[in-house]
Amino acid sequence: MHRIVRLVNRNLTISINPGFLIWQVIFPLIYIFIAGFAYTALIDNVPFGNKNLDYPAFLATGMIGFNIMNSTLISGIIIWNDRRHGMFEQILSGPFTRSDYILSNIFTIGIVGLVSATLITVVGYPVFFKSVEFNFLTIPIIIFGSVAGSILFGSIASIISTRLKSSEGFNVIINTVFLFFAFVSTAFYPADGAPELLAIAFYLNPLTYLVDIIRAGIFGVFTELVFMEITVLVILASSFFVVATKLLTKLDF
Repeated sequence: MHRIVRLVNRNLTISINPGFLIWQVIFPLIYIFIAGFAYTALIDNVPFGNKNLDYPAFLATGMIGFNIMNSTLISGIIIWNDRRHGMFEQILSGPFTRSDYILSNIFTIGIVGLVSATLITVVGYPVFFKSVEFNFLTIPIIIFGSVAGSILFGSIASIISTRLKSSEGFNVIINTVFLFFAFVSTAFYPADGAPELLAIAFYLNPLTYLVDIIRAGIFGVFTELVFMEITVLVILASSFFVVATKLLTKLDF
């Protein structure tokens, strides 16, 4: 366990810097307090379960899931940089195993995901506090969503980093994939009222399940659809994690 803690500390040290922190705070702030209130002229109320939310509240809670996804990019970036600069060989030549390396990445993205979710919840709370309905399921649901979402998107980033060899290809693919996740989801707008094909695409996107689960926890809307989304998120996170682990285990560094 001590070896894993050392690697987690190393991952956090090289990943969390002023630029990363600014990106994690400034970007959501722009969306929540500028785009959110600017779009209220076009979007009055947004249906969510049995509630009608004002758009800033809908967007602020969506940004929690978006930021969790965005922050887990560091998993793929860490693996990519370690491969590129020969750090894998140095790590594995020390007292560390591949299992230590994989587990340290899991803990890293879990920590970053929880911190990111907490940060945006605190920042966005003044926007959505009027619609909040906390109950005994709220905290467990938000923690579950943060951890499961972090593992899912961190695994996707890890898979991409193990399959690509050029830096240009890595940057293009990972940014394109995560851009699709971000904007073809319910993070920024609801599926209700969207064209049928677009609404279908929303529910092929795991970010939709993550943001819906977090909204359910915050607004106390626990429908059959939400519990179905929880099941799907668990299946997806587990599946992508297994694939990422196997690729990392077999990867010839």
